[in-house]
Amino acid sequence: MTHVIAQGTFDILHPGHVHYLRDAKAFGDRLTVIVARRENVTHKEPPILPNRQRRDMVAALDPVDDARVGHPDDIFAPIEEMEPDVIALGHDQHHDESAIEEELARRGVECEVRRAGPREPQYEEELLSTGRIIDRILEERG
Repeated sequence: MTHVIAQGTFDILHPGHVHYLRDAKAFGDRLTVIVARRENVTHKEPPILPNRQRRDMVAALDPVDDARVGHPDDIFAPIEEMEPDVIALGHDQHHDESAIEEELARRGVECEVRRAGPREPQYEEELLSTGRIIDRILEERG
């Protein structure tokens, strides 16, 4: 059985998230999603929704077999614990594949790092980014 781990913030779920998780699941047989802790999100604005709510929403998606909130201090700790076969990155995630592979090798974790493909909007008004959804809300209701 091929175990895949995907990870992300998943603040406001949208079709781009579903696409990413479907692609990730297609890399193997079992998909575990690690939802980033609010306090660990430093590369962009922190999520609005609580950790547990984001985890519960991700867990409810069909491709997901298990979802958990990330480690409070070490983002690689759950990966060491679960020993996945594949880590699936979203097509637009800021992570550097080679840096991840180097850290995994340093920790003795053997797994492949793959990137999911992009999903283009299927109609003009479709929003595939949490940031764009928030911007639209602010434009129309702010």
